[in-house]
Amino acid sequence: MSDTKITPPGKRPGRPPGTGVADATRERILEAAADVFADKGYFGAAVDDIVRASDTSKGSFYFHFPNKQGIFTALLNHLTARLLGRVEAAIVARGADPVEQLDAALEAALTAFAQRKRLARLLLVEAAGIGHGTDDNLMAIHRRFTALIQRRLEQAASAGRIPPQDTALAACAWMGALNEVVLRWLYQGEPERLQDAIPGLRTLLLRSVGLGDVRDD
Repeated sequence: MSDTKITPPGKRPGRPPGTGVADATRERILEAAADVFADKGYFGAAVDDIVRASDTSKGSFYFHFPNKQGIFTALLNHLTARLLGRVEAAIVARGADPVEQLDAALEAALTAFAQRKRLARLLLVEAAGIGHGTDDNLMAIHRRFTALIQRRLEQAASAGRIPPQDTALAACAWMGALNEVVLRWLYQGEPERLQDAIPGLRTLLLRSVGLGDVRDD
């Protein structure tokens, strides 16, 4: 009888026992990386720190990520997807009116940053100072959020809720305002609670596209 080992269909030699276990491990490493990068910054963090914090091994780390920059890029995408999911859920919950949806998106984004300062620092501070290809990734993230805002502005204009305008330019202005407000909070501690900026920012942004405060409609 031959001693040749037969690999069951659908499996490859050397692969993990199942995608569920691998996905859970990857998630754990990403969560640990978020803590490590937030505590030590990108340049102060090391792969060994992430391995210890995730209670995994270097083998597991390098199975999922090529290096420190690779996991940082993956983490940016991971956190961005989570934030976008939260914003989209808030938009759906608010109803069909595009102006109400814009208001929901603004509130959800700022509330998410307020609740997870680590998220804001990683996306807006740490990532901006790295370079080496991360700039392209950051621009992609900004484009995703800007596109989300632009779609709602276009819907609001089509529904007659705001005057016809350059929605691409308006969305860029909204994104820039959000970015500056969060950075001011991170660097200067003003306002002390980021949520306190929501009413004033809402009024300014809605007026910029031809509306008063949506909650006064």
